[in-house]
Amino acid sequence: MILRDEDATIRLAIKLAEYAQVGDAILLSGPLGAGKSLFARAFLRAFCRAPHLEVPSPTYTLVQSYEAPSCVVSHFDLWRLGGPDELEELGWDEAREGVVLVEWPQKLEDLLPEDALKLEIRVLADGQRQARLAGWEDRLKEADLAGVGTDV
Repeated sequence: MILRDEDATIRLAIKLAEYAQVGDAILLSGPLGAGKSLFARAFLRAFCRAPHLEVPSPTYTLVQSYEAPSCVVSHFDLWRLGGPDELEELGWDEAREGVVLVEWPQKLEDLLPEDALKLEIRVLADGQRQARLAGWEDRLKEADLAGVGTDV
């Protein structure tokens, strides 16, 4: 789907937050500046039901956790991670008991959750974003994403 502007990215995050469940992993990939952090902030605010939630980037802390009504949701930014062996120190196993959002998921290597929702955001030449979703097949069939962006 094409995300014409930041509002479309925010709408996608809000819609996917409606379908997220305890134990889910959402893997966000794409180049710097593609909108991964924008998506994560909007998702966290919607999932936590806190529209004004302060959501700092976990670039330097590597992980930030938030209390949501159903569970703890953890936002990982693995850009600076040396390797998957460092995840234990960050509380990866405990975080997987709630919901995890992961920027730069390729750093997970063998720890990539197989049942994750994978969201790749690419920047097009005209500045619009192209989002590709994989996973959550049954849930995405239920979700009405038509009002979010335009089909490719």
